[in-house]
Amino acid sequence: MRILIADDNAQVRRGVASFLSAADPNCEICGEAADGQQAVELAKQLSPDVVLLDVSMPGVSGLETARLLRQEAPTVKIIIMSQHDPAQLLPQALDVGAHACVDKCRVTTDLLATLRSLTAGPQRIET
Repeated sequence: MRILIADDNAQVRRGVASFLSAADPNCEICGEAADGQQAVELAKQLSPDVVLLDVSMPGVSGLETARLLRQEAPTVKIIIMSQHDPAQLLPQALDVGAHACVDKCRVTTDLLATLRSLTAGPQRIET
């Protein structure tokens, strides 16, 4: 599965990319974006299967980016990553077209399972 990672923190992007590449050989990091606008542009160019979005980015927020992705790349799966409680964020995320929310503090335990669940079927989940 082709994955685009969007987070304003380069260390987070590298860490998530490194984790996914090591954890599952089927995960291909096709691009990284430092903000929401760049994420939308790269999604149009690279056609990822999944976009991982930080909820708090400068300029265009992750939630607004998800809404824009729904318009520009309607088939992409969107996972919002946040340090906030995913259960509280999920209703907003679903409203803008995201498919799941993952707690950044639990990325190594929850992200891979979330990715596999999303690519296995058309469900929306929270971890």
